[in-house]
Amino acid sequence: MVQTRISNYGFWLLNIAAYATWLTVAVLVIFNLPTTSLQWQVGSYVLAFGVVMGFFLYTETRPWLPHLYFAIQLALVLQIYYLSPEHTEHVQTLLFVLSAQSMLFLSLYWGFAWVIVFFIAAFQGLLNAIGWENWLAALPMLGGYLFFASFGAALQQANNARRHNEELLAQLRESHEQLKAYTAQAEALAVSEERNRLAREMHDALGHRLTVAVVQLEGAQRLIPKQPDRAATVVGTMRDQLKEALADLRQAVATLRSPLAEDLPLPTAVSQLSHTFAEATGLPIHLLLPDALPDLPTSHRLALFRAAQEGLTNVQRHANATQAWLALIPHGDRITLTVADDGQGVGNGNGENGRFGLQGLTERANQLGGTAQLGNRAEGGAELRFEIPIGIGD
Repeated sequence: MVQTRISNYGFWLLNIAAYATWLTVAVLVIFNLPTTSLQWQVGSYVLAFGVVMGFFLYTETRPWLPHLYFAIQLALVLQIYYLSPEHTEHVQTLLFVLSAQSMLFLSLYWGFAWVIVFFIAAFQGLLNAIGWENWLAALPMLGGYLFFASFGAALQQANNARRHNEELLAQLRESHEQLKAYTAQAEALAVSEERNRLAREMHDALGHRLTVAVVQLEGAQRLIPKQPDRAATVVGTMRDQLKEALADLRQAVATLRSPLAEDLPLPTAVSQLSHTFAEATGLPIHLLLPDALPDLPTSHRLALFRAAQEGLTNVQRHANATQAWLALIPHGDRITLTVADDGQGVGNGNGENGRFGLQGLTERANQLGGTAQLGNRAEGGAELRFEIPIGIGD
């Protein structure tokens, strides 16, 4: 808290004003006293007031220290009143300073309580100097105490608001760092899930086909001496199985070799993915990509890239298509990725979820506030539509 006050411009402004006021009062009072002895006496109390005022900053370390500070300062002012009643009007200016300080450092209740005490002390001291019959002439100084009290209260309110804003900013920065950490964890989890999915698919698809090929090869080996024609047929079937297995392997390798680079624009990454896919499968891909996209969070870029991967993979495996179309279209505050083909469409014995891994894509889209839909095209074939909000870039 002390460090907060030290760095507060408003506090230093008040402190400088307080010492300027104290120095002015010291000069006006001390050098206008009639005797040197009285000058030394009053000067010692005025000097003590200035020294104690230097400890004002450190009264926040204990809740009772501000009250002790104000009590000591009030006692010093009353002693100066007693020694030089003819300078009461000058000395009471020190109580104005104390009024502003009380409202700055204490609660509203205790601050006004001390302001009332200071006013009563100044009012009594002034009446002792000018006579109690002139009490109406001393009453207007109440406005001065209220003014300085209001100034101190306003300064305290501004300081509290600044401190609150700093706390909110610190919390916002902490939340931002946590969000970045959560995003990194989500991306790592997505990569891990993708690897596990590829491992399962390679085991199920590639392992099955290789097992069938081995069995067929053993059968062909036994048939060669007696039934060479049938053995040739078995070898041809085995060749087709191995071609399909090779295509699956190439596609899996292409997926593993196509991570979304941090510094690579999404249209460029999707274009490279499509070219790699076309080279690995021989299936033509027609692209519709924007030249530039709004700044997307890494999680959104990765989701769109994975949707493109999943869509192309399922076109190759299940669509029996001769060509495919991939489009990335921003519209308003959302962005849509579509993967379409001219194959046999959905609902022809393929199994919607099994064919396109739609459940995984739907979960990924839902996490980002989007949707994933699969349907048939009017021109024939199927279309996967993956749409998410644009979001805010990292």
